[in-house]
Amino acid sequence: MGPGDLSSALAGLPQHSDPRLIVGRETYDDAGIFVLSDDLALVQTVDFFAPIVDDPYTFGRIAAANALSDVFAMGGEPLTALNIVGFPVGKLPLTVLTDILRGGHDTVHAAGAVIAGGHTIIDEELKYGLSVTGRAHPKRLLTNAAAQPGDVLILTKAIGTGLLATAGKHGELGAADYETMVASMTTLNAEASRAALALGVRCATDVTGFGLLGHALHIARASDVTLIIHVTAVPILPGARAAWKRGARTGGAERNVDWLETEVAWGMTPDAERALLTDPQTSGGLLAAVPLAAAPEYLSRVNGAVAIGTVVPRGSAAITLT
Repeated sequence: MGPGDLSSALAGLPQHSDPRLIVGRETYDDAGIFVLSDDLALVQTVDFFAPIVDDPYTFGRIAAANALSDVFAMGGEPLTALNIVGFPVGKLPLTVLTDILRGGHDTVHAAGAVIAGGHTIIDEELKYGLSVTGRAHPKRLLTNAAAQPGDVLILTKAIGTGLLATAGKHGELGAADYETMVASMTTLNAEASRAALALGVRCATDVTGFGLLGHALHIARASDVTLIIHVTAVPILPGARAAWKRGARTGGAERNVDWLETEVAWGMTPDAERALLTDPQTSGGLLAAVPLAAAPEYLSRVNGAVAIGTVVPRGSAAITLT
């Protein structure tokens, strides 16, 4: 669902009142945080979707990396995962499901967690994902609500997976660009998360379905700051801009733009860049607000990380593009 519809659906629900739930849905963080003791909290999330690539094993890997990313985005370490499956029995061979589950299994185990089971239903459209439980220290978390003026905005993966996947569905994606896209989506955010915690970073989110600007807006709102993003500094996956120029479009991007329109000072940002900045991502990188003194070390520790902007006191717009 788009962020606008989701916000409307949640608006009538009561706020949480249990003091053990220290991160709930109010700040649109990537996972919930439930405290068990002074030094132990559970990190809980769930994510599933329809295939964005044709190969079942690769789809399983991507879906698992995407679900695990929510735990890493909170500063947690994944412990267990449960498979969630909707499968069109009789329309696809069961070997497809086996390969998907094998891809998920391999990625979860690579993250140091285990598959504890799952649940399957018969569905007209194939869907797969996981519910993941992790652990974290309640005083050492990454959240949307901890950005401070003066922080450097650092993005750890290039964007453009939505446009690339759409181009791939239409047979318009070259082999090299496809491989680069898959490599990005199957790379875990473990390194980026652990480096952030080691350097005292307290604010991060992972960039997924609401696009770079959508998830940046969650940080701006929850932290009551404005994010300055330098458009030309944002790393773009090879082929993504070309895919947009050839006509690749996603419904998710349109919903993201509608939601962001009044929150962003767009300036002279060209249409192609607007499309990329709002492109729904699958298993994207972390967007971290890193204290200025720690930024050089963070950039050196995290492969592919790029500084794309700064955090300033709240102004008239939540996000300003330059």
